[in-house]
Amino acid sequence: MELRHLRYFVTLADERNFTRAAERLNIAQPPLSRQIQQLEEELGVELVFKGSRPVRLTEAGHFFHAHAQELLDKAADLKTMTRRVGSIERKLSIGFVASTLYGLLPEIVRRFRERHHSVEISFHEMTTVEQLKALKEGRIDVGFGRLKGDDAAIRRIVLREEPLIVALPVGHRLTRAPGALRMSELMDDPLIVYPKAPRPSFADQVLATFRERMLVPRQVTEVRELQIAIGLVGAGQGIAIVPDSLQGMVRTDVAYKPIDDRQAVSPIIFSARAMDRSQELANMLAIIYEIYDERKIAYVAETL
Repeated sequence: MELRHLRYFVTLADERNFTRAAERLNIAQPPLSRQIQQLEEELGVELVFKGSRPVRLTEAGHFFHAHAQELLDKAADLKTMTRRVGSIERKLSIGFVASTLYGLLPEIVRRFRERHHSVEISFHEMTTVEQLKALKEGRIDVGFGRLKGDDAAIRRIVLREEPLIVALPVGHRLTRAPGALRMSELMDDPLIVYPKAPRPSFADQVLATFRERMLVPRQVTEVRELQIAIGLVGAGQGIAIVPDSLQGMVRTDVAYKPIDDRQAVSPIIFSARAMDRSQELANMLAIIYEIYDERKIAYVAETL
């Protein structure tokens, strides 16, 4: 059994059609059919139901598909890490969602630069989903995002659960309300969420926060990015739910109020390739834990 057998079968399982799978693999359909048949003969079991349209996997096929995908991910991870180890230049590429720039990320990078001058650092703004793809492809080395999820190829550490707050236009009636606001008080104002795409994103996280409390905002406006959302809030076009660290974005036309709900939070998640044990990664994590200890912020959990 070779890696190409795994790749052929996983592509077929994903496309559920021999013709589309062959096109995606840039091979003719007959060779693909022969490779799948050879794989079944070697395993001694049927992986797909013969003659099914679209292609349907047998129970053994579903089992093999899950583990074949995991092996392909590990092989890609190994390729990326081997190239990195063989590289003379020391680099660290960081993916981040925009809101993390208003938290501890700038301090983490500043301290890293001070201690490790020889490491070249580059930044890439991207959503959490885009970060996971970029990690697998070797385009970034670490990511700072907000969406949880399971992926055997990615090592993820939930650094903290950051409280959500409400961004309001200055002079809005709720800015005069004493104390924190209840989620139910936010129903009558247009809700501005971001980013509009790709999904899932922080927008879905905010909307889920309402759904979990059996609440439905009267009107939802989706915008491309954080800065646009805050700009529209300042223009009086609605309100936005944002992470607590956004209070560092000082604007004369926007006010912030806390939410009276301890479960209304957004995680800050550090991501790296599961096999990455490079010194640069270890140094970055050491600085993160150091800063969190200094500020008495307990990181939540690590998942592999």
